Amino acid sequence: MERVTKMVSERAVVIFSKTSCCMCHTIKTLFYDLGVHPAVHELDEDPKGKEIEKVLLRLGCNPAVPAVFIGGQLIGGANEVMTLHLSSSLIPLLKQAGAIWL
Repeated sequence: MERVTKMVSERAVVIFSKTSCCMCHTIKTLFYDLGVHPAVHELDEDPKGKEIEKVLLRLGCNPAVPAVFIGGQLIGGANEVMTLHLSSSLIPLLKQAGAIWL
């Protein structure tokens, strides 16, 4: 838990992902298209990826990836991010966190 807390506090946007996950790819692409440069942690390439995945599940991420944190707060997975985006709430949240400026 401590490691995940430290990781999400280091950048405005943090995404926990797996390289083989198509929804992870979609969410990362959305953020890149919005001009955000998130910290992306690929759990299938991290030696401690399984431990991080268990922490994400305990935090309520189900499935564990993609897991998106903005401003140190858990936003959720693909459904939550897309809901925020479609309701025009994602960009103000990213501005508030300092992830984008326009």
